[in-house]
Amino acid sequence: MQRIEHILGKENDAARYGELFGKIKDAFRKEFVTEHGRVGEDTQTAYVLALEFDLLPEELRAVAAERLARDVRTRGHLTTGFLGTPYLCHVLSRYGHLDEAYLLLNRDQYPSWLYPVKQGATTIWERWDGQKPDGSFQDAGMNSFNHYAYGAIGDWMYRVMAGIEVDPNTPGYKHIFIQPHPGGGLTRVRASHATPFGKVASAWELKDERLELTVEVPANSRATVRLPEAAMDQMTESGKALAVGDGVASIRSDGNSVVVEVGSGRYVFVYAWKKRK
Repeated sequence: MQRIEHILGKENDAARYGELFGKIKDAFRKEFVTEHGRVGEDTQTAYVLALEFDLLPEELRAVAAERLARDVRTRGHLTTGFLGTPYLCHVLSRYGHLDEAYLLLNRDQYPSWLYPVKQGATTIWERWDGQKPDGSFQDAGMNSFNHYAYGAIGDWMYRVMAGIEVDPNTPGYKHIFIQPHPGGGLTRVRASHATPFGKVASAWELKDERLELTVEVPANSRATVRLPEAAMDQMTESGKALAVGDGVASIRSDGNSVVVEVGSGRYVFVYAWKKRK
């Protein structure tokens, strides 16, 4: 609500909602958060929601995220339901636990996304085990086989795996972020989305110790492309050394990534990629 009021130019209302949010965070912290970062009943959902909605003080966020990641590693599976599952992998990857997010994505035993697939599912089920290994079904009173709640993992696959992300300061895909996160033993990912300006696409492939990222930016749009674990002097774009020109507006290093600003068009970035531990 605070962000909406800023957009509408209603600064007095924005200030009021900001003050209210501060009070909510204080109340939440006093009731549910220990000084060492333990949240609620120490469940995955408790950490996911507290982190997703910025309910924790800055100094406890990394600690809480590590507690969440450790629980995922220890159990080897998720324990979230309708409220926590949509944000689970987003929170893990946002706080540097990409391996744990991929661990959950790749799991094919109950409970997991791939367990229903192994059972023959072609839709999203309401229950992780709507159909059991012996072919029997859960309680018919709550056992829909066409229920999107857990399908929210698709949002993470588009926005993190493929890296297609909107710019909250430039809505409507006028400016787009392309910031893929290879991992999970996958060798290729491809995704596209129909924006008001045309198709935006991101496709990466790992082959022969190289990463190839193909990006399509629609007309009248621009994109910021973040290439992970890259070096400017060891990269090509469309078969030529990476340089400003032909749609590339600027290039810079940012930590272990190379960030390239591009206009509309198709770009193919290639650079050396060593298997990450």
